[in-house]
Amino acid sequence: MKKGNLILSVILIIILFISGICIYSKNSQIKTIKSEKQLLQIYEADYGEIPFVEKMITLPFSLLFNDNYHYKTRYYGRNYDLVEDAVNDAESTKTIGEVSTTRDYSKTNIQVEGVDEADIIKTNGNYIYSLSGNNVVITNTKDENNIKIDSMINLESAVPNDLLLYKDLLVVFATKQTGRYVNQETLVEIYNIKDSKNPKLVKSFELYENYYTTRCIDGRLYVFSKGTLRKDKDTINRKYKEDNKTKELELDNIKYLKNNIDSVQTLIAELDLNSLGDITLNSYLIDISNAYVSKNNIYLLDRDYDYDRVSISSLFSLKGVFGLFESVERDYLEKTRIYKFSIDKKKGVSFVANTTVEGSILNQYSVDEKDDNLRIALDGEDGTRISIFDKKLNLLGETDSVAEDERMYASRFTGDKAYLITYRNTDPLFVVDLSDVKNPLIMGELKIPGYSTYLHPYDETHLIGIGMDTEEHVNRDSDGKVLSTWTTITGMKMCLFDVSDITNPKEISKTTIGDRRTVSAILTNPKALLFSKEKNLLAIPVNNYEEDFEVTTSDSYEDEINNYTSYNKNRVSEGYFVYDINLTDGFNLKGTIKHDNTNYNGYYYSYYRSKLLRGLYIDDNLYTVSENNIKVNKLSDLEEIDSIKIDSKGVKYNEE
Repeated sequence: MKKGNLILSVILIIILFISGICIYSKNSQIKTIKSEKQLLQIYEADYGEIPFVEKMITLPFSLLFNDNYHYKTRYYGRNYDLVEDAVNDAESTKTIGEVSTTRDYSKTNIQVEGVDEADIIKTNGNYIYSLSGNNVVITNTKDENNIKIDSMINLESAVPNDLLLYKDLLVVFATKQTGRYVNQETLVEIYNIKDSKNPKLVKSFELYENYYTTRCIDGRLYVFSKGTLRKDKDTINRKYKEDNKTKELELDNIKYLKNNIDSVQTLIAELDLNSLGDITLNSYLIDISNAYVSKNNIYLLDRDYDYDRVSISSLFSLKGVFGLFESVERDYLEKTRIYKFSIDKKKGVSFVANTTVEGSILNQYSVDEKDDNLRIALDGEDGTRISIFDKKLNLLGETDSVAEDERMYASRFTGDKAYLITYRNTDPLFVVDLSDVKNPLIMGELKIPGYSTYLHPYDETHLIGIGMDTEEHVNRDSDGKVLSTWTTITGMKMCLFDVSDITNPKEISKTTIGDRRTVSAILTNPKALLFSKEKNLLAIPVNNYEEDFEVTTSDSYEDEINNYTSYNKNRVSEGYFVYDINLTDGFNLKGTIKHDNTNYNGYYYSYYRSKLLRGLYIDDNLYTVSENNIKVNKLSDLEEIDSIKIDSKGVKYNEE
């Protein structure tokens, strides 16, 4: 064969190879576990406990030769030790009713209207429910001049994570640690709080995996937990508890995807809070790292990596053409697996479809649903883009990728628009028009110093950005040639964007908080935001530390912030910053509310004990809540009205 023909043949093979590469994988068929032996084989396949010959004979073909099947490095523990807990059987308190109040009060900052999310602080206008150590504190706020603790719920065997309110029910989500290997399990306790001084436990259940998240829609509770399958002697443990009774998950309720079998499972528990009957529990052999829930569907997402893909650029190099199998570079590719489930009051949660897409999401705010279409912001090799899928997760359309050399730091969907924040040395805000689902378009771009990590709608044409301010530095040689550039953090920032003209977004107001040592929970957790357009109110907790805060060398600002705020960093001060906000004057700091770090005997509380958790308003008063303090201040001028300190017994200590 002539050399020219050989080269042409190789190029043709390459083109055919490339044409076979698809960004989106096809949906997998859902299957049900048929026997305990099959479940045990899936567990043992990950730990290499069955001989290969036996795998050839017994394991499903899709599991044996499936490239998507891989060992998960996460460890949740294998053994399960059942712990008996006494549960009060209070049948008379199972009748629930609406909370009666005429007071105006703030709600948790949630993503989807009508889909409630749990948080560490909740209120119904008359009471505040908060966490303090292993306790749930119920504080009576009917008289703002004399707030008092009515009762405390102690979870001695578990650590409370979240709270949720529905009518006169308080749902407590906690983590239990059991077993020789300190396994983490999910404990859910539901209390009737009609009598605030005597809350009654009316329902409880325990799931044998670690608590992940929860949602509540019209009184239907959905609890998600995840972990590896746990082996108990020669079987896989499927036990869970409900109202102090040990039950076992039926094999028919354990499902897997034909081309994606995993020993990591996600449990979905459903409960109707209106009737408080038995829970419905299903297990799916999938892992998750994010969850988005609309009123009709659940989307569970997981980050995945392709470590064995061919670098396209290397194929078109001379070495790639003439020495294809010797010189091709290999690299990993970030991907996102999407699993969709429908929600039906009668049928419950049902698997709909799944797909895998190139790129990674940032958090739940990277995902949105409108008109049964899924919109998702993805950070990939070529930059950031938005892809739109139909109700079966078939691709409808996507934008071009933007900001190739930058990472996505924030995203937000509002109606037919989306907003993206990317960052390297500057903070481009991109405005995206999603009105044509088959042809979404990047319409406008704004470059400013720093970056936002959270975007919040002010109104239909204005946007609040919260993040970090930065300063760019340039290193030049003696001739003035740029050798390198870098940025440093100069403080936190909040800004107001005018996006009324989607082709020309503008920054109309900005304020900087603190210095390079300043951080806030709002940077990684939107629930820390208190905002009311009607009250011209914006408030956030702010921390200051002894050491400078730096994220410019980090691949993930969230990881860097979490590392920075860990126990080995000494905090200088902490306060709740309260702003007056409007479109004319922008941000105006009204004042700062601080909680002291000592208990009533003068002993120093640890970092975890003293941290300020949340703020909320009831009528015209602002309540700030930490694990050992609750304060009431007037919204008008922040004058303190009352305060209490909390110890393990829930005693009120007035300041002298």
